[in-house]
Amino acid sequence: MKKFCCVLLTMLPLSAFAYPIDVEKHINGVQIDYNSHDTAYDIGNITVNNYGDVPAKCTVVFSNGPEAPRTRRVQIAPKSTSNVTVKFSREIVKLRIKLSCEPQ
Repeated sequence: MKKFCCVLLTMLPLSAFAYPIDVEKHINGVQIDYNSHDTAYDIGNITVNNYGDVPAKCTVVFSNGPEAPRTRRVQIAPKSTSNVTVKFSREIVKLRIKLSCEPQ
């Protein structure tokens, strides 16, 4: 029984792959909300919601330590949602996201 508990406890950290996510947002005149996710050990994801009545043009910059930042641009219609995803070549230690949106 003790061996079974030791094996179970040693496998516990393998199941948790969450990493910290910092989001810096610059929203200029649009009603935008976001929700960030840790999808996998090398994939970052952010869901952007447009609650306003005008379309929004957003730029999302993902940064993961020594790798080059990845930039994604998305246009979000009024009252809709968009998922923005990026895959890195290394494991994410800390993900930094810069979200900039403006009316279209």
